[in-house]
Amino acid sequence: MKIAIVHYWLVNFRGGERVVEALCRLYPQADLFTLVYNPRRMPETIRNRRITTSFLQGFPGASRRYQPYLPFFPVAVEQFDLRDYDLVISSDASVAKGVLTRPETLHVCYCHSPMRYAWDLYLDYLHRDDVGPLKRRLIPWLMNWLRIWDLAASHRVDRFVANSENVRRRILKHYRRDAEVIHPPIAVDDYESAPEPGDFYLSVGQLVPYKRVDLLVDAMNELGRRLVVIGDGPQLRTLRRRAGPTVNLLGWQPFPVVREHLARARAFVFPGEEDFGMAPVESLASGRPVIALDRGGVREIVEDGVTGVLFPEPTVASLASAIERFEAAPDRFDPATLRARARDFDAPVFEARMTAFIEKALEEHRLAMRL
Repeated sequence: MKIAIVHYWLVNFRGGERVVEALCRLYPQADLFTLVYNPRRMPETIRNRRITTSFLQGFPGASRRYQPYLPFFPVAVEQFDLRDYDLVISSDASVAKGVLTRPETLHVCYCHSPMRYAWDLYLDYLHRDDVGPLKRRLIPWLMNWLRIWDLAASHRVDRFVANSENVRRRILKHYRRDAEVIHPPIAVDDYESAPEPGDFYLSVGQLVPYKRVDLLVDAMNELGRRLVVIGDGPQLRTLRRRAGPTVNLLGWQPFPVVREHLARARAFVFPGEEDFGMAPVESLASGRPVIALDRGGVREIVEDGVTGVLFPEPTVASLASAIERFEAAPDRFDPATLRARARDFDAPVFEARMTAFIEKALEEHRLAMRL
């Protein structure tokens, strides 16, 4: 059986790419297809594959700044030749599900999120401060066309898998398709807790507006608490200017540095609304509680008062209050309990559920093709 894995872009190793890595382990014979590829940021598991890129790979700077080429994404993904494949697994938060396949081919989409910038967060992106008057006039036309294409692309998928109940509801809302929920894999044994926590709070992730790291920086400035932020992105320079003396933004760091900080943090702070949130699970695997906004996929991870503290509103006052509630009784969070919760999202759980789902889908698809 010939298998293809399609991912939107392989330029940074984040949550979506970890799912691709897990799929590569499940299907070592699979070929990889992606719009653009930066091998320097990928682990050996991915680099060792036969990787096919789109025509965008030859565009200037595409492997570093692919966002300006958004209007070309749908055309680029439709150029992949998948006629020889029996099973196609798309890993998607953008256009990967739009690949064209034969009727005999089973197409399973592992959906990290419907396109945020075209659906849920469209108005947030449109009214950002860095969007000039000309872009503000053009974006509605582009997004209108992109939503039409995205909806059509969703009907090219035979089976959807959602990374959370939160995303399953959004798939149903935007695409009118149901989905099986299989949470993304966390390699729990790669993390361990330190004997005693340090004196700092921690945030890890891409520095983009919807993650609301600005809210966290403002809260820590106000409280005078130590904060370490690990991650890069378009907001890094702005956040460094915004940070007070107790806030340290380290930029991108290799995994050993991230793991060490997760183990020693007082707590991990997750101030934005996410589709799921792999970083909070990594914090629990490190025996550290999570302080998070009570919205989105984190509700499936954190139980208030048991594995962390949830705050209701994306405001400095609400977040600061949650930090003070945590500090009133920090010892109530048992590292063994936190790690036990993380085990629910362990990589073997993902592998077993994903394998069973695809095997069943293949059997049903073959039966349907014989009718």
